[in-house]
Amino acid sequence: MFDPETKPKVKSMAYSFLELAEEVLKSATAPLTYQQCWEEGQTKGLTTKVKTKGKTPWHTMGAKLYVDVRDNADSRFVKVGTRPTRFFLKSRQSELSEALLRKIEIADTKQPEPKTSYHERDLHPLLTYYVYANPTFSRGRSIFTKTIFHESSRRKGFNKWLHPDLVGMYLPLDDWKQDVIKFNQLLDNNSIRLFSFELKRSLSKSTYRESFFQAVSNSSWAHEGYLVASEITQDDDLLAELERLSSSFGIGIIHLQLSDFNASTVLFPARTREMLDWETVNKLCEQNKDFAKFIQDVKIDFESERIHRSEYDVVLKDPERYIKDKMKIEQEN
Repeated sequence: MFDPETKPKVKSMAYSFLELAEEVLKSATAPLTYQQCWEEGQTKGLTTKVKTKGKTPWHTMGAKLYVDVRDNADSRFVKVGTRPTRFFLKSRQSELSEALLRKIEIADTKQPEPKTSYHERDLHPLLTYYVYANPTFSRGRSIFTKTIFHESSRRKGFNKWLHPDLVGMYLPLDDWKQDVIKFNQLLDNNSIRLFSFELKRSLSKSTYRESFFQAVSNSSWAHEGYLVASEITQDDDLLAELERLSSSFGIGIIHLQLSDFNASTVLFPARTREMLDWETVNKLCEQNKDFAKFIQDVKIDFESERIHRSEYDVVLKDPERYIKDKMKIEQEN
């Protein structure tokens, strides 16, 4: 006789990314990008129902949505527009109108800059640590940075487009044999690598162009130039444009992720220049005493074959603690 007590229990299905997107879009007033879907799900407390250990779950959601719409004839979703692509429920497709889509397009061009509770210079110690210790950038090299204080410059009006926020240097004193270093000095002294960094708290569709071309202007003299930000709007159109500009002008993009600092990464690498722009180096030395001191320190270190670490920015011992105590941001992991 069948005993109901012995009936095998059916394991409940896990809450999926597509179910999360569907639940969000049921009450959405307009089509949403996959990043907006995830953010809205966070606001509603729905993202905790998705069992994921990924560092960027919104990208996973985006992949699921794109594939479902493309390959599933019975998909619950439809794609709306391009660059950026948005998603909406197929059952609500009749609610879309030209006026609504135009309103969304106009709103995109007026996207506000994300608000942050910290100052731009609070990011300097984190970038110093990142370029020194993170293998995705340093590749085992000891790269030291120095903050350039714009307020110490002689000409105040041109500082924004002349001076980078931080400069960096690499000397292979620990990586090359002494005979090789000496031989390099006899030839072209090409062992020194100089870096330029323009720091921003955030990059959005309304701010990225000015920030990027400021980095282009400030970094033209260096072997490698970078635009660095801690808040980068997760928007396909913005990221595609940053990639295009990076490829065209050779400026790298670094994302310092404050909520998970170990996940900070080079989004797009810089193109290395073999020669320094000596005219600009000279102009920077004339205009800013911090930059002049940096050049002097690099020269002394190169000639003495010893890096005087006290002349450069201090490398943090615990960046996560700094983020928590100084910037009041908790780490995700």
